[in-house]
Amino acid sequence: MSGIGIKELAFVGYSVNDIAESRRFYGEILGLPEGMVFDHEGEVGWVEYSVPGGGTLAITKANDQWQPSEHGGGACFEVEDLDVAVSKMEAAGVKIAMPIQDFPICRMALISDPSGNTIAIHQKKANHPECSH
Repeated sequence: MSGIGIKELAFVGYSVNDIAESRRFYGEILGLPEGMVFDHEGEVGWVEYSVPGGGTLAITKANDQWQPSEHGGGACFEVEDLDVAVSKMEAAGVKIAMPIQDFPICRMALISDPSGNTIAIHQKKANHPECSH
């Protein structure tokens, strides 16, 4: 047997301090469509967002086992226009953790969600191997 039989990525998850504030960030500022919402003891404890192109990003209330962190793993979202995306986030008061950086096949910036988790915003260049020529 090679590997452990992974079929797909189920979701990328972030622990957050404030569900309501984070729902506004992920839903309104980033524009991700909200999916499943789960309550725990009468309070929203888990919210899923559909990512265009496939995939799910989930947020959950921070607990002792899972705390927000700028140093943990992170999601990276491909955008149509990185400059426009970063400008919109700056106008919305989003913390830009790393300004736009230029790399040989892409451009990228890092932002912080309201709990301090890092998210990469990415734009492939025309010479990126995944771009059709």
